[in-house]
Amino acid sequence: MSRFKAFSVIVHIAGWLLFMAFPLLLLNNRGQGAITWSLLQKHSYWLFCYTYIFLFYSNAYFFIPQFFLKKKYVLYSIIVLLLFGGVYYLQPFDKLLHSIGSMARDMYGNNRPPFGSFPPGYPAPRAFPTDGRIGPHTGSPRDMSRQFPSTPFNGPGPGRHHLLHLRPMDSISLFIFIMIMALSTAIRIIQQWRLTERRAIQAEADKTTAELSFLKAQINPHFLFNTLNNIYTLAVIKDDHAADSIMKLSNIMRYVTDDVVADQVPLQSEVDCISDYIELQRLRIGNNTRVNFIVTGDVESKTIAPLVLMTFIENVFKYGVSKHEKTTIDIKISVSDTDISFFCRNHIFVRRVENQRGGIGIRNTQLRLNHLYPDKHLLNIWNEDKEYSVQLIINQI
Repeated sequence: MSRFKAFSVIVHIAGWLLFMAFPLLLLNNRGQGAITWSLLQKHSYWLFCYTYIFLFYSNAYFFIPQFFLKKKYVLYSIIVLLLFGGVYYLQPFDKLLHSIGSMARDMYGNNRPPFGSFPPGYPAPRAFPTDGRIGPHTGSPRDMSRQFPSTPFNGPGPGRHHLLHLRPMDSISLFIFIMIMALSTAIRIIQQWRLTERRAIQAEADKTTAELSFLKAQINPHFLFNTLNNIYTLAVIKDDHAADSIMKLSNIMRYVTDDVVADQVPLQSEVDCISDYIELQRLRIGNNTRVNFIVTGDVESKTIAPLVLMTFIENVFKYGVSKHEKTTIDIKISVSDTDISFFCRNHIFVRRVENQRGGIGIRNTQLRLNHLYPDKHLLNIWNEDKEYSVQLIINQI
């Protein structure tokens, strides 16, 4: 990534150097290399360069991210019109040409304009011949002036003032403005698209990792063995909950193998998986552990990334259950119009080494939340006095 950024900086620097050198190359191409270095000292030259550099970066890195990409199209259009008016007022390219013309007149005088006043193939003599012949044409200097009227760079004369009145606006400056704004907009949108694509790929990879981690940590042979043993015991004593326990285990297996393929699942499906998992854990933990599982709000109307909450649920039963001490586990999911709130709290009965090992799943979940809900989630984790609490809020706007 650092090499890509370095390459991008080099490309930007090379592009702007080429842009700033364009007026200088134009002068050298016209045979006006003597005034090239004088132009670098002119305010109009730097006004021309800085104006378009400012437009490019302010549009690409501020106006586009803050307004256009946030769908504030009307406000962005107003800003573009104001920038357009600023360029129309400054007229940087027109002022640059006037500076070039004034320097050429100071250096060569009015008899030799900077870009030449005669068509290609016709030399510009210091004085007209007295015999009336000028090149392949014949006629007096007055006839010549009729054939080739003055240009804006042809020295003083009525033609020069006439053309200046016919061009009230600096069309070249406005054309460069349009090109710079279009280029910066295209570059920024492409960068945003590539960033979104990378996030999607990373989120997909994280989701796959989370699925595999969940299958290894939860639906592993040890978990299945204990659960099936408990169900077998219920079947032997002919408990009415045996069939229901088998159905809950089947629902969990179906959810983690089939439903998690989608990027978003109904929140109700995630809640059902958590509920089934808790009920199966009740068969193992016995009466020493009390589980308070509360769900409030309109769960059916919301969606969530699959298995986001299951890592925290797994930690609750992995580290908050004791066979010798009574304890309470609190799990709460509440839904409002704007967000989904998850909270869990449990007492810690494990050794520090095991707790550090279990923290890997939490860190993976944090990374996954950063990719799935950038700037749209809040995760707080407390570990005080052997009490472990997690609060997760996911913004749904």
